[in-house]
Amino acid sequence: MAIHPTAIVSPNAEIGKNVEIGPYTVIEDDVKIGDDCYIDAHVKIGQYTTIGPRCCIYYGTFIGEPQDHRFYKGIQSYVEIGSDTVIREYVNIHRPPFEFLKTVIGSHVLLMAFVHVAHDCVVQDHVTIANHTALSGHVQVGRGAVMSGYVLVHQFCRIGSLAMIGAGTLISQDIPPFCLLQEGYVVGPNTIGLRRAGMSNETRLAIRHAIRTYFFEGLNARNALEEIERNPTPEVQLFSSFIKEAHRGIMPGNPRFVGISEDQRENLASKA
Repeated sequence: MAIHPTAIVSPNAEIGKNVEIGPYTVIEDDVKIGDDCYIDAHVKIGQYTTIGPRCCIYYGTFIGEPQDHRFYKGIQSYVEIGSDTVIREYVNIHRPPFEFLKTVIGSHVLLMAFVHVAHDCVVQDHVTIANHTALSGHVQVGRGAVMSGYVLVHQFCRIGSLAMIGAGTLISQDIPPFCLLQEGYVVGPNTIGLRRAGMSNETRLAIRHAIRTYFFEGLNARNALEEIERNPTPEVQLFSSFIKEAHRGIMPGNPRFVGISEDQRENLASKA
């Protein structure tokens, strides 16, 4: 373990083996840091934060305090970060302002510079979030989702697993699993993400058909879901269930893509 002499580490923090802590970093009471972590300079890790092994946390990051107008002194709430996660410069991650609730960042997550994760968010494993993207409170991001830079997500929104979000998007409703969102509209499946996830051709085709049926066939939501649910593929059932559980509604499909062929849609999406 290597702790720079200017770092302030509470004697009540639990620091694992082979952990490096840089200059002027502050680690408060009741923090747990797993083995083989790297904590850069000028990082603050607040009370009730748990960080799994082999994480890298870079310069200026702030983790583990509430950011809320409510009075929270003495509140015991938590931030939990899994293993092998990379948190780049000036990221901030806030714990909830209410007792015993959690903000959760999974394992193998990459949060790029200046990402903001508000209280009560849940970011599942293998998620990538690019620079300056901000998640408001209670947002959920599914496993393997990819979010580009400068994306703004309204509170309580859900982003499904393996969804991909284009840069500069304002998200005010849920985005189902496996979807590609550009300029505020669903434009089709996240084709590259599905391939990288190792899905079979049959599964990818079933997902593509479900997305086309829901967003681009001109059906209302009820009729579209009835059609989609005839396919027993687990990924298709996940897509349907996610939509049924939405409380904020679903981000719309691009209206230019309704009623045109798949080749035409892909051509338009590639030019967006």
